[in-house]
Amino acid sequence: MSMKQQTICCPYCGHQQTLQLDSSGGDQEFYSDCRICCNPIHIRMHIDHQHQRIELHVDADDEQFY
Repeated sequence: MSMKQQTICCPYCGHQQTLQLDSSGGDQEFYSDCRICCNPIHIRMHIDHQHQRIELHVDADDEQFY
């Protein structure tokens, strides 16, 4: 379960885009700019080793709680 493709929707404009995910580094948090509206998409990736799956949490940069 090292490389996987996942389709997400931009939380700003709704455009679907495909991400290449590398799960070899474990849990990750990163940003990817939307190809259409150029806004930053905040992505949190969690590796569920027990169920052999990747969980993605996608939100807009302004939806973060601190």
